[in-house]
Amino acid sequence: MPEVLKAPLVVEFPFTRSLGPVQSAFLTGLRERVVLGVRTTDGRTLVPPVEYDPVTAEEIRDLVEVAATGTVTTWAWNHEPRRGQPLDTPFAWVLVRLDGADTALLHALDAPGPDAVRTGLRVRVRWAEDRTGAITDIACFEPYDGEPARPGRHPGEFADMVTGIVAPARLDYTYAPGRAQTAYINALADRRNVGERCPSCRKVYVPPRGACPTCGVATTEQVEVGPHGTVTTFCIVNIKAKNLDIDVPYVYAHIALDGAGLALHGRIAGIPYDQVRMGLRVEPVWTEGSRYPDHYRPTGEPDADYDTYRELL
Repeated sequence: MPEVLKAPLVVEFPFTRSLGPVQSAFLTGLRERVVLGVRTTDGRTLVPPVEYDPVTAEEIRDLVEVAATGTVTTWAWNHEPRRGQPLDTPFAWVLVRLDGADTALLHALDAPGPDAVRTGLRVRVRWAEDRTGAITDIACFEPYDGEPARPGRHPGEFADMVTGIVAPARLDYTYAPGRAQTAYINALADRRNVGERCPSCRKVYVPPRGACPTCGVATTEQVEVGPHGTVTTFCIVNIKAKNLDIDVPYVYAHIALDGAGLALHGRIAGIPYDQVRMGLRVEPVWTEGSRYPDHYRPTGEPDADYDTYRELL
């Protein structure tokens, strides 16, 4: 059996969201070194605050200031901090119930080692020097043996309220495509499309999955398909993607390669975007050194009859 491929893969994007009145006040308060919770209809104070009562589902907006000191309710030691975490040296993840709150806040605790952390440990907020209205305005918690801080009575109203946040999301992992897709990728390096045929329903899947998703049986018989294919469905892209050097508008389509029982996707070029249509016959265009087609272009053949691809929409 050929060696199965594997490669590091990073999925990263900025997640942008707007804030309601409660979250807006909470994050703006952190910027001003004020910790706000919200009082529920049964008198509990929730930190971090939510906008709807978890028991009654009623909207709640009664903001309450709590102290910047509190008690660790549970914890776990982090031996190897990852990129983007609050501290770059080993630390503890802790749930802290701030004085005046009835729920716990998750954050990092700066401690010299796991022996210095325990449930019941008293801690206080260490504020970040540069604060922008984000949970990272709390740099971390630190052990504290002083008197409990007395919360003020802040009304939760600030100038220049924070109304939205951008949270970067990132996932680093090693991807192994498996036996079937390894063979598919290796064939692409030779400018061939190779799928696998189901021994039961006889459909040819490209890219292959190693098993038929309909019949649930393993697939091992390799079948070369294409290179020509038919556009089954498509969309016109009008928003330019970051780090993608393609002018908009352009067309992305599902393409049923000749002999395949499943459509794959690819970009259509070599034709005005408003002339792309269902049934258009296309062929792959490869660039020098590429392991996959750069795009597909019209072959000049007559359009395919709808009945030849209707099951592949």
